[in-house]
Amino acid sequence: MIPTYEEFMYPFLEVIADNEVHRIRDIYEKLADEFELTEEERNQYIASGSQQIYKNRIGWAGTYLFKASLVSRAKRGSYQITDKGRSVLNDPNINYIDKAFLHKYDSFIDFVKPQSKQKVTPTKSANELNPEEQLADSYVQLKETVKNELLNQIMNSSPKFFEDLVIHLLVEMGYGGSIEAAGKAIGGSGDEGIDGVIKEDILGLDMIYIQAKRWKGNIGRPDIQQFVGSLTGKQAHKGVFITTSDYTKEAREYIKNITPNIILINGDELTEYMYEYDVGVLKKAVYISKEVNEAYFDE
Repeated sequence: MIPTYEEFMYPFLEVIADNEVHRIRDIYEKLADEFELTEEERNQYIASGSQQIYKNRIGWAGTYLFKASLVSRAKRGSYQITDKGRSVLNDPNINYIDKAFLHKYDSFIDFVKPQSKQKVTPTKSANELNPEEQLADSYVQLKETVKNELLNQIMNSSPKFFEDLVIHLLVEMGYGGSIEAAGKAIGGSGDEGIDGVIKEDILGLDMIYIQAKRWKGNIGRPDIQQFVGSLTGKQAHKGVFITTSDYTKEAREYIKNITPNIILINGDELTEYMYEYDVGVLKKAVYISKEVNEAYFDE
């Protein structure tokens, strides 16, 4: 029988315990060998047919360990054990890791927190949910995992890449047509507080100015006031301020009664738009839920 993703967690740490950087494809094979998976088990695929089951579960084990900071991603597709991970292996009282165990780590709690905002009957256990509810619940969890990973990738990218990403996203959302015709990232010295500018429509009848901040701390009113000053200097009427973090209450109150018109987008909204408009993500599988059309059988 193929182990669950939780059953893979502790062995995952063990196979990378030498402090070296390990490629995920090597981890797949080491764990498959350790659990003595048969060829038949290794060739079983998830319902979408996009990946073998054991690789999918090992991948999720790695993601959860990473979110708990027990492992790090030294580079794309690779893992390395951390000091926290080594302390788990060195503890004689620990020989199994599951999702409940990971809740002792703040970084993991922060990772699963966004899921609580979704209305997916959180008071029910998986056994109490009907199949359709389970599908919806799983979709939300998968989506929030991808959004968290998007934010992590953005924080590890360069400021220039982030500015270009914002322009790309706004184009995908329908502003200005093509990337070449729609807008440009400004950045650098002399940008006067403006990171990008994009046409509101294909004809360019109005321009939208952009400020993009990869911050961990919340954006306050002074930062928004500075952005407004930059827009006023360019006689601009519309601006979008995008951050990977969030805004203070004072910042949000400030924009309600000012000219120019300012839209604030925080990190959660940013990744939500990226997910919705397929920026930085790939469609892995599509499931269509169907029900019997009783009217068809109405004689």
